[in-house]
Amino acid sequence: MITIRLNGDARAVNAPMSVAALVSEIGLDPTRVAVERNLEIVPKSLYAETLLADGDALEIVHFVGGGEAMPDDGWTVAGRRFTSRLIVGTGKYKSFEQNRAAVEASGAEIVTVAVRRVNVMDPKQPMLTDYIDPKRYTYLPNTAGCYTAEDAIRTLRLAREAGGWSLVKLEVLGEQKTLYPDMVETLRATDVLVKDGFDVMVYCSDDPIMARRLEDAGACAIMPLGAPIGSGLGLQNPVTIRLIVEQAKVPVLVDAGVGTASDAAVAMELGCDGVLMNTAIAEAKDPVAMARAMKLGVEAGRLAYQAGRMPKRRYADPSSPLAGLI
Repeated sequence: MITIRLNGDARAVNAPMSVAALVSEIGLDPTRVAVERNLEIVPKSLYAETLLADGDALEIVHFVGGGEAMPDDGWTVAGRRFTSRLIVGTGKYKSFEQNRAAVEASGAEIVTVAVRRVNVMDPKQPMLTDYIDPKRYTYLPNTAGCYTAEDAIRTLRLAREAGGWSLVKLEVLGEQKTLYPDMVETLRATDVLVKDGFDVMVYCSDDPIMARRLEDAGACAIMPLGAPIGSGLGLQNPVTIRLIVEQAKVPVLVDAGVGTASDAAVAMELGCDGVLMNTAIAEAKDPVAMARAMKLGVEAGRLAYQAGRMPKRRYADPSSPLAGLI
């Protein structure tokens, strides 16, 4: 027996033993590794005739994925962990089939759902749950169409009774033309719902002061609008949304106003935890393709935020060095 050092550790092997025999004993494919013996690379053609000696130091290497493994980049709201940072709505689609296909293409794990009366004249007509399985997706009941705190609270209590959902999205609108949130009513509803045991994700104005008050009231996520609901205008006030992100201790998601994938990317580059959208996908010429684009936009924006963008400059800065210029 002789003792060698293999990849930094002492190892006893039978003598005589060739490099080829050692590689075989370990169970490696010699065509997929490189061997260094005493700081000199051993050519593959010489593995069989290169005999090991007592005290030899060997390094055997192979290819692995470059760099460090990426950390889990999921996010958490109200104790629930999600991988996708895109939340999609379920309204305005031409059919339930199209809705299902778009949700699948988006990669979303959360879908918003409205609470509406059952058609008692035709109770057997198809329902959303027939197409988008609530066991596969997290349903997020919302209060779309509510203009008072009382209506929103009543709606969400019915939603909890219907499906057992405590994670909800609150929106209390001020008037029909802009669908802008009534923040006084929104704050009042948040306070009641939190005390009633709900985990409340709140649609709100892009006001950092009001966002802080909502968080103080117990909101589990802050959801400032990027632009008016259904407008597709993109983020109109990135500065204030960034201020909300910087101060918040709960997730911040842009909700409303996104029109295309670049808008979603901008929201993520600001440091938002996610983006919620409906009309941008449902009213696209090809909703399924747009859903896929939004998925990629969110992922690209998140990666760019993590990478850290270059600083903005007032003047040009050449990429190529000027030294040695001919």
